[in-house]
Amino acid sequence: MASAFMARYSPKVPTIHLDELEAKPQTIVAFAREYPSCHLVELHRHERAQLIYATQGVMRVDTPVGIWVVPPMRAIWVPPGIDHEIRASSTLQLRTLFVRWPLQRSLPDECCVIEVSSLLRELILRLVTLGASRELPGDTGPMIEVIFEEMRRVKVLPMHVPLPVDARAKKVCYGILDNPADTRTSAQWGKSVGASSRTLERLFKGEARTSFREWRQQVRLLAALQRLAEYTPISVVAADLGYSSASAFTAMFKRTLGCPPRDFFPQEMVHE
Repeated sequence: MASAFMARYSPKVPTIHLDELEAKPQTIVAFAREYPSCHLVELHRHERAQLIYATQGVMRVDTPVGIWVVPPMRAIWVPPGIDHEIRASSTLQLRTLFVRWPLQRSLPDECCVIEVSSLLRELILRLVTLGASRELPGDTGPMIEVIFEEMRRVKVLPMHVPLPVDARAKKVCYGILDNPADTRTSAQWGKSVGASSRTLERLFKGEARTSFREWRQQVRLLAALQRLAEYTPISVVAADLGYSSASAFTAMFKRTLGCPPRDFFPQEMVHE
């Protein structure tokens, strides 16, 4: 089957230059971006923190230490100074807040995917509507305070796979990312990269802070999120990712995210 997670993004496009936006004096700059399917914003970093909200589509955010998948109607928090690239798995509509230090100091210093409450969504959209090309009116201060109070309260979602540093373990990781349905054991993978099963398990535990089996299951979950967001039926996603049945896949999904796919996505997106 074609890769469900590590899609081939072509052609590459240059990094979007947001220097003018970063240089603006206001505390928060809000703007909208839309990208076609398979669009790649190449590796870059910002002096400001970012809250990137996906109103439509699924994005994948890669950093040197991990990969995050952001389903529609969720957001990713990217602290300042972190190298990252953004990949559009499908047509992607983003609404972004650029946040100047020190306002974000009380928020996480690592990337994380968050739920977006109805209130937070409306506030983000309101700031974006005000436009990125001019200073926000002076009466938006209370609105901004509410945004960050909401961000402190929302649920952080397990949409992340950490990447080990060791070249052998990282080769295994990218092999599984390219084909999440791969069923090879750690011993079989070890033979292909020149490491014993014990060594690979130690590297995953020490550098990725999870077992090989748990890491692969997380990759399958993130691949499933991308497929489901593209309106792929649950039964097809389950079969493509190596699950014995749609019910087994749904049980894993609910165990990890706290609800079945029908409650996680808008109902019109999910099909049996």
